[in-house]
Amino acid sequence: MSGPQWFLLVGALLVAMGLTAPLIRRLPVTSAIIYLAIGLVVGPTVLRLFHFNPLRESALLELLTEAAVLISLYAAGVKMPVPFSFARWRAPLLLASASMAVTVMLVAVFAHFALGLPAGAAVLLGAILAPTDPVLATDIQVRHPGDRDRLRFDLTCEAGMNDGSAFPFVMLGLGLLGLNEIGDFGLRWFAQDVLWATAAGVAIGWASGRVMALAAAALRRGEPQHELMDDFLGLGLIGVVYGVSDLVGAWGFLAVFFAAVALRQTEEGQRAARTGLPAPAVAQVSTGSLVFKEHLERLSELVLVLLVGGSLFLDSWSWRALGLALFLFLVARPLSVLVGLAATRTPQRRRWMAGWFGVRGIGSLYYLMYAIEQGLPREIALELVHLTLVVITLSILFHGISAKPLMARMRRLAPC
Repeated sequence: MSGPQWFLLVGALLVAMGLTAPLIRRLPVTSAIIYLAIGLVVGPTVLRLFHFNPLRESALLELLTEAAVLISLYAAGVKMPVPFSFARWRAPLLLASASMAVTVMLVAVFAHFALGLPAGAAVLLGAILAPTDPVLATDIQVRHPGDRDRLRFDLTCEAGMNDGSAFPFVMLGLGLLGLNEIGDFGLRWFAQDVLWATAAGVAIGWASGRVMALAAAALRRGEPQHELMDDFLGLGLIGVVYGVSDLVGAWGFLAVFFAAVALRQTEEGQRAARTGLPAPAVAQVSTGSLVFKEHLERLSELVLVLLVGGSLFLDSWSWRALGLALFLFLVARPLSVLVGLAATRTPQRRRWMAGWFGVRGIGSLYYLMYAIEQGLPREIALELVHLTLVVITLSILFHGISAKPLMARMRRLAPC
């Protein structure tokens, strides 16, 4: 498919989605399933009008997925409830750390012993598939800053953090493959990629968000609110925080999420302290600003899911890939959630729902492209591309079909 044909496809799809938006909202499936179906039809699976090769276009796809995840992390961060409470954040913190590690371990063991992958490739695959996705999980995420649903909060907050907490395991897998220096007994990896990069990412993000909020309040006191300019400031904050994190070896995904959280926490604290005074807000709880950010998310979702569908052939559906997906969805994710939340008072129903809704998507695709760009051997890269694309596709299908009816059922039941 040529460039003009690609623009024609995306443009026509955007027009169609815009005209049929009310109908799509009433469908029992997510919009990602529609994009995926179109990608499968026009791609090599059916009509063969175009084929996107992730291995050959890994640099482009890394850039696209990186931008999509960053925008989604920021949008999720500014919707986190205020004020910050460790008791409320305990469950997602455990999901993004303990459950993340258990998922990586379980997938790595399965990949090594059941699929025959080398230890390094198995750990890398576990790290690629462990993070839940902040882009494709719209129907199970916090909808707005006032959303009090605890399941939505846990899943949104977990997705915001585990896109950063997965990075140390990616670096460990690359290290075991000889593509990253991990030091004797992994000490360098633990000190640099786990302790320093994680702590620095959180600190940079939190400090940057607070500074942005305080500076905006001081320099624009009494000025009317400008939603467009505040959106530009938000996007600028993403770029600055991510760039600084990269310069000092910190995890930028964590930094961007916590910058957005700190921005909102600080602005709302100022708002509460200034009873009766307007407080221009960069984090923007206004409907217009949230719609702007969500439109960017939806555009990236459309393009990237189309590319996933256009990357698959009929023979991509191997038993190896299907077995891995089922193991991840039905064993690794539920078990890791039960382990991570074992010491909490999380209601059992919410644990099982969180165990099912571990949506895999754009974050996994980013880590895969990142690993390929680090010099992953071609044979291993092809195998990981094959496995990851099938897992993402099945996640879009399984979780997309079940998201709306299960969340509606949860709303009808007692709060969880």
